[in-house]
Amino acid sequence: MINDLPSGVIHVKDLYLWSHVGVLEQERLHGQEFLLDFSLWLNMEHVSEQDNISCTADYSLGILDLQQYAFTIECQTIEYYSELILNRLESLYGSVPMKVFLRKCFAPVQGFDGTVGVERTRHFPHS
Repeated sequence: MINDLPSGVIHVKDLYLWSHVGVLEQERLHGQEFLLDFSLWLNMEHVSEQDNISCTADYSLGILDLQQYAFTIECQTIEYYSELILNRLESLYGSVPMKVFLRKCFAPVQGFDGTVGVERTRHFPHS
């Protein structure tokens, strides 16, 4: 019997995106910078043994797709934006366990220079 449980994870970190997301009209009108981390949990037994890309998830597809998709996004909340990203990743990779961490690089809060982020998961078994 082949073990279909995830035996590894692919992490993509600091994917730069430009989207029209924010509560303020100027954020949606002019757009702004976001950073995205996404992770895909996969069974890596076959690719580890065979070095065959068809046995794994091609992360370059997700990177390129999300970069292009980001330009089309216009919404108010990063929570909703993160849901759109999860939907997009699922359409590319199927129902694998996944996690996204989406960060707004310049939140419009006076005196605050940090990032604001939302972390979401999908297709993880419930504990």
